[in-house]
Amino acid sequence: MAQQQNDFSKGSIPKTILTLAAPMTLAQLINVLYSVVDRMYLGRLPGHLSLTGLGLTMPIISILMGFANLCGMGGAPLCSIYRGKGENEEAEYVMGNSFTLLIILGVLATLGCLLVKKPMLYLFGASDATFPYADAYLTIYLMGTLFVMISLGLNPFINSQGFAKIGMMTVGLGAIVNIVLDPVFIFALDMGVQGAALATILAQGCSAVWVLHFLTGKKAILRLRLSRMPLTLRRVKKILSLGLAGFFVNLTNSLVQVVCNATLQTWGGDLYVGAMTIVNSIREVVCMPITGVTNGAQPVLGFNYGGGLYRRVRQGIRFSAAVVVIYSIAAWAVIMLFPELLIRLFTTEDELVRVGVPALRTYFSLFMFMSLQLAGQSIFTALGRAKNAIFFSLLRKAFINAPLTLLLPYVFGTNGVFIAEAASQFLGGLACFTTMYFVVYRPMGRLEAAETNAST
Repeated sequence: MAQQQNDFSKGSIPKTILTLAAPMTLAQLINVLYSVVDRMYLGRLPGHLSLTGLGLTMPIISILMGFANLCGMGGAPLCSIYRGKGENEEAEYVMGNSFTLLIILGVLATLGCLLVKKPMLYLFGASDATFPYADAYLTIYLMGTLFVMISLGLNPFINSQGFAKIGMMTVGLGAIVNIVLDPVFIFALDMGVQGAALATILAQGCSAVWVLHFLTGKKAILRLRLSRMPLTLRRVKKILSLGLAGFFVNLTNSLVQVVCNATLQTWGGDLYVGAMTIVNSIREVVCMPITGVTNGAQPVLGFNYGGGLYRRVRQGIRFSAAVVVIYSIAAWAVIMLFPELLIRLFTTEDELVRVGVPALRTYFSLFMFMSLQLAGQSIFTALGRAKNAIFFSLLRKAFINAPLTLLLPYVFGTNGVFIAEAASQFLGGLACFTTMYFVVYRPMGRLEAAETNAST
């Protein structure tokens, strides 16, 4: 029954994408609450050092999530393609190999970060005042790395089978636990940043148990089986080559956050690092619906591409791109109109609000092009075009944003850091989507014509 219900080769493409995207979008929004709620609570503590210290750990946490994406976003699209071909056994081998990689990478990442956390935090922009807060949060968070790897890395395999509501419940469960435990640990038990970290890893642990329970149960189309877990070089290469795109997204995000924090620390001090923490928090929330829609489209695109149904693939590309562009314009308008209201969700300090409002407006001034970047890159990943996805994940952040972040402050001061982000959104987004149109969408039109002729 599940196999029939989750056959993406039938029915309306927009309806199918929205059926998957709606719970995925809600799941993405809920997922952001893990870190954003921590920042909202810590922003209510006296001063801004707790919030700034937490912000310094974000690049490291992003790298850890990148390892989860390396396996999850590398393996899940392959599972969709194999399902479209009717090769469910191979899809299970891909999922089993991905799980083994998640465990190995999780252990190595935990040990590596614990060994170098002090010099790494200072390199990432910590000062003597903010280091104790960053160190306290990161040390506890690293103890739960395996929970993060399992919950974040395996959940795409639930979504790729069409069980988007189950995938939503994965992050929903964790978010509820986090929201409940945060005030208890942070305020009632007076644990501060350590309490925020402990609440987060306990929440991720609940999500990890939920994912494993479903994928080993009878309701799943593709099951996580011990016999599918031994690694094979052929499968590992496919998983990692496709997953590198998602990994480089997180890695380059971390790179830019590090460069931004270090530059702002030099040009403006802890206050501006705190402002960037708030701006990044708002960005995470605003981008989640886009990620939800593009992730919802991925299983549909991959399944139909694997089945040779190119008309449906092109229709899915048009629909998902239109939705994210319309949404991004609406989000841009809200941010331009109500920046102070959004900033005050994270702080009551007038000085931080004064700095944050113009920073937020500059950062999001060209946000529509960011949505084109995310849409184009997601399409490349869904269709297994690893090289294209990797290139554009590196282009915007590593080759445009980071250099501009270092150079523009010499002309614009601290505002140059936020101008650099806007410029990279415009240049990177335009380049990615234009390339996708000419390399994927238009050539697929010829395949669509051949498909139509063959059916007649």
